[in-house]
Amino acid sequence: MDAKEKLFWSIALPGFGQLLNGRYVKGLVLIALEFIINVRANFNTVIIASFHGDIETSINEANFQWLMFYPCLYFFAMWDAYKDAGGGKEKYSFLPFAFSAYFVTLGTIFSMKVKLFGVLIGPIWLPILSVIPGLLVGFLLKKIMKQAT
Repeated sequence: MDAKEKLFWSIALPGFGQLLNGRYVKGLVLIALEFIINVRANFNTVIIASFHGDIETSINEANFQWLMFYPCLYFFAMWDAYKDAGGGKEKYSFLPFAFSAYFVTLGTIFSMKVKLFGVLIGPIWLPILSVIPGLLVGFLLKKIMKQAT
């Protein structure tokens, strides 16, 4: 099993990649954190309402105090599983993951107010869309920092 496969299992559920890497304690801790944050943030209810286009319900149901923890947990788990499996050996490879976490956190913060083409897209869709600038900034900074060293 290669590093990318473990990365994709970590995308499916934080902690799965660690379990596949044989890091059982870390994997179980990440899975436990995923469940705690998910339940406390009402995340599944928010996801379902968002997918049904009921953005007002998704905003009203979200516990943003807990939801704010999710992006960093999610992207750290992905990075950790990938790196531990032998990926990310290139200098500054963590930057796209870290900046995705930052931008998704910002997307979560502003998801109650930001509209796209006049439409409020809420606490699922804005954070998901925020991955794109996070990756772009992360890869750009990685390239700049590699050239500077």
